[in-house]
Amino acid sequence: MRILLIEDNAALARGLTASLRASGFAVDHVTHGVAALEESELVPYNLMILDVGLPDMSGFDVLKRLRQRGATTPVLILTARAALTDRVTGLDLGADDYLPKPFEPAELEARVRALLRRGQGQAAPALTLGGLVFDRSAGTATLHGRPLDLRRREWSVLESLMIRAGKVVTKERLSAEVFGHDEPVGPNALEVYVGRLRKKLEPDGPTIRTIRGLGYLLDVS
Repeated sequence: MRILLIEDNAALARGLTASLRASGFAVDHVTHGVAALEESELVPYNLMILDVGLPDMSGFDVLKRLRQRGATTPVLILTARAALTDRVTGLDLGADDYLPKPFEPAELEARVRALLRRGQGQAAPALTLGGLVFDRSAGTATLHGRPLDLRRREWSVLESLMIRAGKVVTKERLSAEVFGHDEPVGPNALEVYVGRLRKKLEPDGPTIRTIRGLGYLLDVS
C-alpha cells in the first residue's frame, strides 16, 4: 500500500515515514499543499495523511480541492487543533478520520490499517486464500499454520497480490505500491522480491503467475 504523507514538521515526518515503512508501507513525503495536490494527480495513492498546518495553505483547503476534483482517496487528518469545530470542519470536507497531536505511533498505524481495509472494501483485517492467512492487523502471515518470515517489501508484494487475488496486477501498479519515490530501486528489484516470495510459498501455497507483458497474478485455483 502506498501512502502520501503531507507534513511540514521534519522530525515528525522522518519518524512517521520510518515507522510506516518498517510496517511494510511505501511512503512518499511532501511538505506543502501544492506539492500534495500535484503528487496526488500523478500517483494512485491508497491513503493520504494530511497535516492541517501547512506553510502554503491549510490542510482543509487541500482536502477541499481534492474532493472537488473527485478524488476518493481516504484521508487521515493530523492537527494540533483540538477544537470540536475543527474536527467537524475536516470531516464535513471529506476527511475519513481525524487524529489530534500529540499521538502514539501505534494508534496512527492502527487507524491507517483500518482506513486501508475500508478503502479496499474489506472490514476484516485478515485476508485468506486457501491455507494462506495474511493478517494485516497482527502483522503476521501463515501458510497452513506455519509462520512465513516475510521481509518488508515481500510483505507489501503479497498484500497487493492478495487484495487482487485472481486478477492481474501490473508491474507498474505493484512497483508504485511497494516502493516510495525516494527509495533506491534497481531495474529488476520487483522480480527479485516476487521470486523470493514464490520460494516462501512453495510447495503448498498459492502460485504467483507471471503474465508476460502485463504483470503478476496470484492464482486462486
